[in-house]
Amino acid sequence: MKQNKTQIETLNRRDMLKWMLGTAVTPALMDPAKLFAQGTLPRASAKSIIQIWMWGGPSHLDTFDPKPDAGDVYTGPLTKSIATNVDGITIGEMLPLLAKQADKYSIIRSMTHRSNAHETATYMMQTGRNPAERLVYPSMGAVVSLFKGYDHGYKSLIPPYVVLTTALGRFSEVGFLGPKYKPFVTGGDPNKTPFAVEGIVAEGITEQRQKDRRQLLDSLDVLGNAIPNNDEFNRFDQCQNNAYEMILGDARKLFDLSQETDELREQYGRTTFGQSCLMARRLVEYGIPYVAINYGGWDTHKQHFETMRRKMPEYDKGLAALLQDLSSRGLLDSTIVANYGEFGRTPKVQWEEPWNGGRGHYGNCFSALVAGGGFKGGCVVGASDARGEEVAQRPVYPQDLIGTFYQLMGIDPDGPMPNPMGMDIKVMPSINKDGAPTGGRLNEIC
Repeated sequence: MKQNKTQIETLNRRDMLKWMLGTAVTPALMDPAKLFAQGTLPRASAKSIIQIWMWGGPSHLDTFDPKPDAGDVYTGPLTKSIATNVDGITIGEMLPLLAKQADKYSIIRSMTHRSNAHETATYMMQTGRNPAERLVYPSMGAVVSLFKGYDHGYKSLIPPYVVLTTALGRFSEVGFLGPKYKPFVTGGDPNKTPFAVEGIVAEGITEQRQKDRRQLLDSLDVLGNAIPNNDEFNRFDQCQNNAYEMILGDARKLFDLSQETDELREQYGRTTFGQSCLMARRLVEYGIPYVAINYGGWDTHKQHFETMRRKMPEYDKGLAALLQDLSSRGLLDSTIVANYGEFGRTPKVQWEEPWNGGRGHYGNCFSALVAGGGFKGGCVVGASDARGEEVAQRPVYPQDLIGTFYQLMGIDPDGPMPNPMGMDIKVMPSINKDGAPTGGRLNEIC
């Protein structure tokens, strides 16, 4: 399905410059300083989140909830599960590297929202909200940007919400918060040299050429030089200085993966996904609160297993290297790694034409991986039934998962959510989309 370009919210150069100048206005009714002063936020164990968004929805049976005894109608050719370095936990046979890292992550095997539509499921898994509500709520990245970004002393010119490398799409990620909280979508490919980051690094343009361009621009600014103390010109100059600081300063160096050793880059895998994982580590090490990797290719309606043979090795390598690298640098304790898609895939393989061994959309029961930032490693939360078709134990709803992330980041899930309408809204709802209470937070059990 083609994405509607009007649904994709990205931070373009003009938005970035407005952001740098502080001209992206927050309405008075959603003044964060006034709302945050009303209470004390919970103590945070996490400083950053890396979300690996498996666009299209990965199969839970082929990844973290294998069912080798269900028969080949369900398993297809992937008939085995493999042991991990945690006794009693097994995962899919195509994830041998992640099997060695199971002590660093926990698996949720009972995610559910029962939606099989990309747009609806994405909205729920990104916001924790019922899509039937009349408001369009902000995504998790935008909320973290609100509570942990410029309104709270964040100083970097690089926005606090970064997406590698294409926009998540499907809905307006900022919801009612407005353009100040849009993600900075990098574009480019971190596996190429250079990594052509939108508005920062341009292919074929050297650093010296950028400096020469700046010098030429300054020499042509006759009016600005003639009126040196004009407030409007000063604001423009500050904007220009910030832009060139992004192009020629720390930002350019930050996105330069050639500063990493060849050995480490090989550990992550010389693929777009592998190098995106390495880039995400650099970003959280730098202090970016929220980094999302939009990892597409999981919408496997046709020839599912052929796709798995191609994608699973690069996924296994990139994620395993990320967990190990974060851990070895002392960053895992302060960095949440959140890995899932909008839903799972049908447990029963669709062998008939035209699918030829495909798996469809499946929101009744699916899996998620969480690590770091206060989550325990080596745990399994919930369970599916013998064929992975329904939740058998401890259902986990999107708002349970996202609420836990907020809590670990020091954002009160039960606190007020700033909004331009002045409505009494909580950061996270206390009931699910069916009107029943949610399962609660997860950080105490995983």
